[in-house]
Amino acid sequence: MREVRLIDENGEMIGVMPPARALDIARERNLDLVEVQPNAMPPVCKLMDYGRFKYEQTKKENEARKNQKTITLKEIRMRPRTDDHDVEVKTRKIQEFLAEGDRVRVSVQFRGAEMRHPDIGRKLLDSIAEVLKGSAVIERSPTMEGRMMSMIVSRAPGWEPPKKHTAATSEKTRATQNNGNASASTTASPTTPPGPALVSENSEVTSVQPEN
Repeated sequence: MREVRLIDENGEMIGVMPPARALDIARERNLDLVEVQPNAMPPVCKLMDYGRFKYEQTKKENEARKNQKTITLKEIRMRPRTDDHDVEVKTRKIQEFLAEGDRVRVSVQFRGAEMRHPDIGRKLLDSIAEVLKGSAVIERSPTMEGRMMSMIVSRAPGWEPPKKHTAATSEKTRATQNNGNASASTTASPTTPPGPALVSENSEVTSVQPEN
């Protein structure tokens, strides 16, 4: 390597020079000389704290993995003659899975003579799809596979699950209503409203060691 193009720790171009001169500058500034574009003509080197750069890079990768949501395929099974109450319960469970970002396989399992009436299972799946309209999209329409008819649904773009009301919140609401009724029955007093590295992550980096 006869010459390198040197960039300082702030991303400013210093110039083209022999590698030995670049190493001298790195020592003067107590920094590392890192080759970031080895295939360029001449190769590009950068002044940086390489240990800190690797630390920041690892930290970003860990954060990305931490925030990454793994989408799984859940399954809800039922029978052709599942009663309406159980269907409602299972449909709410499907919506809970969708709210968590998961895909759901909704299956109807047939046994014995039930195999003669696949239309009952299709009608059941169609009714569930109708209830889920707006909160789910059908990725795969009802399909018969052996003794199982199933469809796959996923969360509809832009759909937000309804917020859950906790028991404590409900109790607080009831207490507030009771207090309001008691106040109204005694004194009609007006209520007072509440007051107001400097290196691109995609760069290929290799540390350049000083020659002996």
